Amino acid sequence: MARRKQKAKGKVTGSAGRFGPRYGRFIRKRVLQVEKVQKATHTCPRCDHVAVKRVGTGIWECRKCGFKFAGGAYAPQTPSLRVALRTIERAIESQE
Repeated sequence: MARRKQKAKGKVTGSAGRFGPRYGRFIRKRVLQVEKVQKATHTCPRCDHVAVKRVGTGIWECRKCGFKFAGGAYAPQTPSLRVALRTIERAIESQE
C-alpha cells in the first residue's frame, strides 16, 4: 500500500513565527494580532496624518509634526479612551 502524503496544516507566520511550536496556537495568534496593531502607523490626533509610531510602552510620536503623547501600550487609543471622548462630546453637545 502506498503511503499518503500528509497535508500541510495552517501555520502562524509573521512576527509570532519566532516562537516556533512553543506556547500554543491561540497565544501565538493573539501575539500576532497585537504586534500588527503595535507596529502599524496610526493617525495623529493633532495633524491628522498617518504618521504615528510607537516609541516605547505607551509612548507614541507623530513623525510629521513631532507631537508626542501617551496612549495605550499597544495602540495609541485604548477602548476606554474612546468611551471617555464620546462622553465628553455628548456633554458638550447637551450644553449647547
